[in-house]
Amino acid sequence: MEQVSSEGMLAALRLVAPGTPLREGIDRILQARMGALIVVGDGPDVLGICSGGFLLDAEFTPQRLSELAKMDGAIILASDSSRVARANVHLVPDPDVPTSETGTRHRTAERVGRQIDVPVLTVSEDMSVVAIHRGADKRTLVPIPRVLARAEQALQILERYKRRLDAVNQSLSALEVEDLVTVRDVVAVLQRAEMVRRIAEEIEGYIIELGADGRLVQLQLEELFHGVEHELRLVAKDYFVASDDWELDSVTEVLAHLDTEALLDSPGVAEVLHLPADVDLDSTLQPHGYRLLNKIPRLPDGVVDRVVSRFSNLQMLMRASVSDLVEVEAVGETRARAIKEGLSRLAESSILERYA
Repeated sequence: MEQVSSEGMLAALRLVAPGTPLREGIDRILQARMGALIVVGDGPDVLGICSGGFLLDAEFTPQRLSELAKMDGAIILASDSSRVARANVHLVPDPDVPTSETGTRHRTAERVGRQIDVPVLTVSEDMSVVAIHRGADKRTLVPIPRVLARAEQALQILERYKRRLDAVNQSLSALEVEDLVTVRDVVAVLQRAEMVRRIAEEIEGYIIELGADGRLVQLQLEELFHGVEHELRLVAKDYFVASDDWELDSVTEVLAHLDTEALLDSPGVAEVLHLPADVDLDSTLQPHGYRLLNKIPRLPDGVVDRVVSRFSNLQMLMRASVSDLVEVEAVGETRARAIKEGLSRLAESSILERYA
């Protein structure tokens, strides 16, 4: 499946998503079997490589774009594509900028996209193909039915991975209650959660490309992906070892930047937890208790932090009495009973699910 590789390209895809005026104008150019070279940005860098043409500064409309495409030169739009700045422009990018394209229009587009951080669109007259260049990235727009098919396939994969993530999450909860957690168990949850996050990120790219046609895909994604990132952070928070140069964000950032092969390497993933050097995959770990405390309704994050700070690990927390919990700042008797009863219910349900 094709990946969107940069935030800049995502922004460019939003500009040409179905339902936008710019996409309507491009569709009109395709229907008329014409070609076009469109630069979305009229800053000094862009104007510095423009030669000739007409200064318009006119309101953008799809009809106006298709009419201007009848001329040979490039069309320069405002950065939000709300106005047409110039038309019939000859672009003169740096000839030393490398390009792998062959046609004159496409070579110019790639060079401009690499030289200046703006979206550059090419509409191919012969092949009726629309391509976007930005930086080193190139994206070819595909027909909406094909994008929908890819999105639906990705949603099916996401659903399967989410089920597996839920299973290892339930297993981890039971192991935490029984004080039997190993590094391997924690790594399994981190790997599954990161895989789910990456599939969801890919689907978000499809949703952007679908524009107005991606509403149903968006709803399905929100339902399947809800809470996954929060759960990933809680697992990391429960087990990672903090230091001056290694914080919670360090764990999630490094995990997100691992390539697929490294993500499947359990010892490598264990390293992101910053555990002591003598710890291996079969070493036992004790959670602080953030995950289970966050499953108790109406328990503020500040209270969770204070409770964890007071009892250090989950086993000590589960053995604490109501009077012990009341001693924690901002935990009154009512909240202390809610924490005690909530942990007891979670422990019982986790073990039942594990051994059912």
